[in-house]
Amino acid sequence: MSNGRHLAKGSATPNVPEDGILRLYSMRFCPFAQRVHLVLDAKQIPYHSIYINLTEKPDWLLDKNPQGKVPALELVREPGPPVLTESLLICEYLDEQYPLRPLYPRDPLKKVQERLLIERFNSVLDAFFRASDGGDLEPFWCGLDTYEKELSRRCTDFFGGEQTGILDYMIWPWCERLELLKLQRADDYNFDERRFPQLSQWVERMKRDPAVMAFYMEAEVQAEFLRTRSAGKPNYNLLVKEA
Repeated sequence: MSNGRHLAKGSATPNVPEDGILRLYSMRFCPFAQRVHLVLDAKQIPYHSIYINLTEKPDWLLDKNPQGKVPALELVREPGPPVLTESLLICEYLDEQYPLRPLYPRDPLKKVQERLLIERFNSVLDAFFRASDGGDLEPFWCGLDTYEKELSRRCTDFFGGEQTGILDYMIWPWCERLELLKLQRADDYNFDERRFPQLSQWVERMKRDPAVMAFYMEAEVQAEFLRTRSAGKPNYNLLVKEA
């Protein structure tokens, strides 16, 4: 199931083939779910996408994940089958379980350093969401300063080196939303390419990455979803093409 239609309350349990392929319960506009899509696509791991209406969740979702959250990854090859939640934990599992095209560094110290930078990005997320709601933009820019300096220090095209790595994909969903922030803040938007020369070039490179391109969404579509959500009638199926 990958046509983007979100299943809501009253929907039957999806008729997904018993083919041993991973099942990802997701939401098309969720940046945390996007992280998992990016890793699955970057590592070319086959999976079924099952999109969920988070406002009116189908009852069967709680059988899969009692928290009722996305992303949730169902490991259909395992007895049970168990369901993993939390985007970072899912992505770590995928990188360990599917060693081809590793995203984390194999060096233990470098791996810990990447984890610390991903953890540090949580404060940047908070600043982004406040800025999206009309708050001060400067705390978000200050958060990005750390990653501008880090990319400059590494002297590579991506945080992962000459190809994308785990840090690239874990921070990308919010960097993709810079254009959304620009729409939301209009004349207040003051991203400075002179302040962020490395990140500005990195953003353009990331847009050409196959995994990013597979899940990329235009800012206007993201903005329309947020508009419908603010109006109390979120349209989760904006991207669904009617037959």
